[in-house]
Amino acid sequence: MGGNIRTSGNDFDKRFASSADAKPRRDAIVRAGVAGGLTGAIIIWIYEALIWVGAQHLMPLAGIPRNAPGLVFGKAFQESIGGWAYLIGTGIHFVFAIGWGILFAMIWPYFRRRGYEATFVALFYAILAWIVMHVAIAIASDNHPNYLDPVVIIGGFMSHFCFTVPLALIVKRMLAKGTA
Repeated sequence: MGGNIRTSGNDFDKRFASSADAKPRRDAIVRAGVAGGLTGAIIIWIYEALIWVGAQHLMPLAGIPRNAPGLVFGKAFQESIGGWAYLIGTGIHFVFAIGWGILFAMIWPYFRRRGYEATFVALFYAILAWIVMHVAIAIASDNHPNYLDPVVIIGGFMSHFCFTVPLALIVKRMLAKGTA
């Protein structure tokens, strides 16, 4: 009695493996990371405009893009380059946001396969990103807020939550489409 049913391991696995088990291609990871990073970069600037500028009056609106060169290279450098501080600050902001986005897109499949929600992972990723970035700033420059001040820490975590949650949702959606 013969049958037409064959279950070679490869065919069976390919047909019935879930999309969550599939590994995304490198170009899909980079594309998702760039899109997520850019989205997060814009959202964090909206947060800073609403909270740091509007509610807390910590800086003028024009101070947001100039903030990065002052943190990284010091206020003296920021002042010495004049209007270039806006361009350099914007570049620093978006390059690092894209880098953090690509890194999240690289690690996301690991957490997706284990059943974690992207926003849950994003909350811890925000804390990690804030700590890493601000330790690097503290090493590179002595011109920064008191990173041991609870208000600075909480404010930093909140702004980075506004960065990583949209980043994570974009990455999750784009990589889900790429692997389906």
